[in-house]
Amino acid sequence: MNPRAGVLFAAGALLAGTVAALPASASPAPQSPTTTPANGPDGRPAAGPTTRPAAPLIWKSCGSPRYPRLQCATLKVPLDHDDPKSRTISLALSRVPHTAKTSQGPLLVNPGGPGGSGLAMAGFVAASLPPKLAAQYDVVGFDPRGVGRSEPALNCRPGHFAPVRHDSVPRDAATERAGLARARAFAEACGTRHGDLLRHMDTVSAAHDLDAIRRALGAERLNYFGYSYGTYLGAVYAKLHPERVRRFVLDSMVDPKGVWYANNLAQDFAFDARHKAFLAWVAEHDAVYGLGKDPAAVEAAWYRMRDELRSAPAGDKVGPGELEDTFLPGGYYNGYWPQLAEAFAAYATEKDTAPLVAAYEDLGAPDVSSDNGYSVYTSVQCRDTAWPRDWRVWRADNWVAHGKAPFSTWNNAWYNAPCAFWPVEPRTPVDVTNGKVPPMLLFQATDDAATPYEGGVRLHRAVAGSRLVVEEGGGNHAVTLGGNACLDAHLVRYLESGTVPRAAAGGTGAADASCAALPAPEPAKKTSATSRTAPAPEPATGGAALHGLLGHRR
Repeated sequence: MNPRAGVLFAAGALLAGTVAALPASASPAPQSPTTTPANGPDGRPAAGPTTRPAAPLIWKSCGSPRYPRLQCATLKVPLDHDDPKSRTISLALSRVPHTAKTSQGPLLVNPGGPGGSGLAMAGFVAASLPPKLAAQYDVVGFDPRGVGRSEPALNCRPGHFAPVRHDSVPRDAATERAGLARARAFAEACGTRHGDLLRHMDTVSAAHDLDAIRRALGAERLNYFGYSYGTYLGAVYAKLHPERVRRFVLDSMVDPKGVWYANNLAQDFAFDARHKAFLAWVAEHDAVYGLGKDPAAVEAAWYRMRDELRSAPAGDKVGPGELEDTFLPGGYYNGYWPQLAEAFAAYATEKDTAPLVAAYEDLGAPDVSSDNGYSVYTSVQCRDTAWPRDWRVWRADNWVAHGKAPFSTWNNAWYNAPCAFWPVEPRTPVDVTNGKVPPMLLFQATDDAATPYEGGVRLHRAVAGSRLVVEEGGGNHAVTLGGNACLDAHLVRYLESGTVPRAAAGGTGAADASCAALPAPEPAKKTSATSRTAPAPEPATGGAALHGLLGHRR
């Protein structure tokens, strides 16, 4: 699930126009340190030997106001890693270089997706870690193949998410036929526009790209920090290149046994539960929002709003599907709850649509990177593994799920429906079971909707020696570097020295350490959307900054 129903992926836009426009002070990749620190807890050298890259990357300044130290470079990689002499494509890279005398090597960071740009993520991570620790790493971001400033960038069907779409719930045969036609059109457009690329748009190819980046950086082993879908990419890389793994942080884990059809069905139930948690929070703050103290009554009011928007979309922009797109971010991050509650209350109590339209434009509307992000998302997920080709299977499964979890089940089904018509045959998923890597550090919130808790436990069990740190009662997706000091203390210790929590007794996959969740947000003072003059400056660190960068749907 994507908090913009597949149309967020805005991180790539943060650096757009800056790579070529800013003065470029070129510099080659840094040379390897001449000293090697003592062994870490994994028994291997803490920094590891390095080798000089065959063709040093040329880094140029591409900083933004939020992350002024960013540098950018481009790396050529084979389109087909099984045929290294084949056509090449380019990957856009970013970095914040280390400043300490001794480096711990590159720390590659990935915001998820698939389809999320990682260029600004390097700046976010470097700014969010303690300065002394950040100084020890070259924090490296990248746009995965097909994404953002990497070339060629995919764009299958421009305007696919333009409002107002048909109601996501297929209440009659005509609505279902319209949804199927739209999904089929997207799949066919991808085959027509990018047929030469689609066989190589998958997680295995992306993992081999990671290793090409490692070689270009001159590192013997890789440090990696991935959120959401980035956890699956990291797990696949570790299985394919276990000898290259140094320190891996995986935050909000994809269930490796459910890629991708089963995982999306599991999300439907988890997002519905998270939406109910939001509505209960609105009821708790009835004094502010005036929608009643009974969560069931508040929920009924939300669905009445949805029904009314079917015949009268707010601002000619927000119908039922766009409403789901707008409120889905609240399932990822409760920092959005005050804005969403204000928009909901304004419509439900006064029929004022302005705050609702403003919330849609802030959180749910397509932006300049939406078409690209969704094109990559479908290309990777539809290629990674087999999806049902018989629509009757989708129909039956999603009606059952909708009966128990109506919030976004059919929205999610249509989001993934192009995979029923995908023009390229699927791969066989990688078995990420691994007993050949140093300890990995895993983070998971118990009430995460996008990557439900059970998937984190399953990945923990699959990777021998990994350690699982759980945010008890947490419902946000992506929990480190978002303001929880307890979680971040585990992260910092691991990146500093490789130290992991002591393994839980019994080895059953249970949590090895736990942290209390952050408190729920407080309601914001009501404002009128029409009176806003300019958006507040976006933060460089913290939960709001993190969730502005994540490429979701994993």
